[in-house]
Amino acid sequence: MDLDVFVAAHRAEWDRLDQLLGRGRRLTGAEADELVALYQRAATHLSQLQSTAPDPVVTNRLTTLVARARSAVIGTRKSTWRDAVHFFAAGFPAACYRTRHWWIWSGVLFTLLTAAIGWWIAANPEVQATIGAPAELREMTREGGGYEAYYSSSPAAAFSAQVWTNNAWIAAICLAFGVFVGLPVIYVLVMNAVNVGMGVGLMASAGRLDVFLGLILPHGLLELTAVFVAAGVGLRLGWTVIDPGRRTRRTALAEEGRAAIGMAIGLAVVLLVSGVVEGFVTPSGLPTWARIAIGFIVWAAFLAYVFVVGRRAALAGETGDVAVHDRSDEQPVAV
Repeated sequence: MDLDVFVAAHRAEWDRLDQLLGRGRRLTGAEADELVALYQRAATHLSQLQSTAPDPVVTNRLTTLVARARSAVIGTRKSTWRDAVHFFAAGFPAACYRTRHWWIWSGVLFTLLTAAIGWWIAANPEVQATIGAPAELREMTREGGGYEAYYSSSPAAAFSAQVWTNNAWIAAICLAFGVFVGLPVIYVLVMNAVNVGMGVGLMASAGRLDVFLGLILPHGLLELTAVFVAAGVGLRLGWTVIDPGRRTRRTALAEEGRAAIGMAIGLAVVLLVSGVVEGFVTPSGLPTWARIAIGFIVWAAFLAYVFVVGRRAALAGETGDVAVHDRSDEQPVAV
């Protein structure tokens, strides 16, 4: 394609489209029909330029022009509270359900790795010696020591906010960096397994594993499940890079990426709940069984939300992606 000839042949149409878009008054019927026709031609011209002569100056101008025309022809839609209600009633649980195989296996492998690390540390005093001096380890594991004092180190509200921010950041890393073939997600999971396994091993070696589990289970059931969901979505996104299936790679990444952004919002709410439990229930004076029971009820409610509400929404065709009319048009692909 001769770019200069192509631009010269169609410049008048683009200028006319720009003129119609720039008018401050309502268009007449004839002008509206002309606008639609010119928009369709400009979209075709943009496609031709991008595939044969992607000049950045011309392409950028035409991209902006087509976007403005599309908004004028199709119209814009503002998000409403109805969208938020639909997201939490169908979109988010459906997205969690769709990725269940990824995050369930992430959770299983995390648990096995944590147990293995905990056993290794508890069974080998020489490994414990590399973690800290004997006096430091005793201070960490004694009654009222480091592990127990951690949960009451700050006022409950401030501690909940701190925990929520930290966990939301971990989930965001899993979601955002999963596109790098999932490697950062695996790193985050392994580092968290090492941290939890260290606590398990040290407290078990001190004969206080029951105390540690009584501290971590009330909030950890929901908190770690949320992290597993984020990791599963990130790993799925990474696998999409390798195998997009019957979609083009660009389309697949766009769909899974939009769903991941929505998951970040939903998981932030889930982690807020676990942060409240960690800040107010875990350090409370309630009996251990009562604290664990509260954590289990909250966790079971989330699982029911995913596997009952989410399953129903997924079977109805919900994917967690934005609504069809908010997506870009895609070119058909032969399969």
